[in-house]
Order: sequence, then structure tokens, then C-alpha cells
Amino acid sequence: MAAVQEKSFTGKVALVTGGSKGIGAGIVRRLASDGASVAFTFSSSEEKALKLVHEVESGGGKALAMKADSASAEELRAAVIKTAETLGPLDIFVSNAGILTLGTIDSYSLEDFDRMVSINVRAAFVGVQAAAHKMKDGGRIVLIGSNTAIRTAFPGGSIYSMTKAALTGLVRGAAIDLAPRAITVNNVQPGPTATDMSAAHADKVKTLIPLKRMGDVSEIAGLVSYLASEEAGFITGASLTIDGGYVA
Repeated sequence: MAAVQEKSFTGKVALVTGGSKGIGAGIVRRLASDGASVAFTFSSSEEKALKLVHEVESGGGKALAMKADSASAEELRAAVIKTAETLGPLDIFVSNAGILTLGTIDSYSLEDFDRMVSINVRAAFVGVQAAAHKMKDGGRIVLIGSNTAIRTAFPGGSIYSMTKAALTGLVRGAAIDLAPRAITVNNVQPGPTATDMSAAHADKVKTLIPLKRMGDVSEIAGLVSYLASEEAGFITGASLTIDGGYVA
């Protein structure tokens, strides 16, 4: 099976938002190894972004890093346009950029609320809309949500959960809107995943997962790759949880 999937995206163009680290970087690596030319945005980690470009290119792939704050609709739209102008019309768009600011509902600041909504929800809408305008018919759009859309579990996560739950509604409607062009729109909902951000509380979280381990970035990227493939052409409007049984 692996041989069939290898280099399945040769000649295809992908754009990943928030692609310089964590899950985003894993998705960039996977799509590039599958043969796609991959553009990605970063907001502050320029060194990591350039290192990832070098890694992809030294492996024979093609990558393009662009600085863009997902809180800015203008910068996000410009990144989509630059990708299309530099690499060609999009085949795959992955809206991955997101932030996590914790705080209980009785003390959560409006400023933090607005920034979470702007990056986790508004940027997904702006990205999907802009990508659809520069995407070939039959393209693939994948949002990266969270299993907190289903289970919040801890105090302080209400606003993050709200933003991720919003994505489930967005993909359902966008899937219907873009279906006439055979563009699929889906949402991947990772559970606790081993990244720099999650390292501090990994031991505590692992005990709550039936599989007793954190997810690996490559496993999340593998699901994204599948949803972007020809094989997944009949999956659209879906929110797929990948969390080791955490919400089971």
C-alpha cells in the first residue's frame, strides 16, 4: 500500500498555514514527501521556517516559506495569492494556524477572546475563502481543529473549545458550498499530540488516553495526507477525531 501512495501528490501545489513548527511542520513534511510543492506561512519562527525549507529542498522537494500573521486577513490573502503566483493554482489548502490561551470564563479578557477568535475561527474562514478562489476544481481543503470541540475536560478551556467547535459548522457549510466544484472540505480534530507546546504536561495527559500515549505529529499528518488524496474524494463536511480514544 505504501508504494501506491508514495509521491501521490507529484505536480500538486499545497499551502499550509502555521507550518513552521508542531503539527503544521509535520503536515508540510508529509505533503512534500508525497511529492507536492508546499508553501507555508509562519508568524514569528523565521529560523524554524527557513530550516524546514532547507530540509524539504535537501530531500528533493520544493517549499516556500512566507511570513504572515493569521490575525491579518490581508496577510493571509496575500500568502494565498503569492503561492498561486509562485507555484501555481492550489490543489490542497490546510488551515492549521491556531493559538491556545487558557483562562476561566469568569476572568477571561475580551482582548484574549478576540485574538483567539481572529486566529482560530476568522482566519479559517478567510483562508478557505481565499484558497477556494485560487484552487483547481477537485481540490482539497483541510482544517485542523481539536478534539476539545467534543470534550473540554479541563477548567480554562472554554474559549478554545468554542473556537474549535465553530470549525465543525464551518466545514459542513463550506463542503456544501464548494461541492459543485468537487472541492472537499474536512476538519481533522487531533487530541493530545507530542509537540514542544505539549511536552510540559504530557505525563499527566497520557493517563487519560486509552492508548496511554500522546499522538505523533506524523499520525496527524498522515490523516491530512489521506483526506487530500484522490481516495478520499467522497469524504466532505466531516470532522474526524484522531486522539487515541480520549473522547471515546
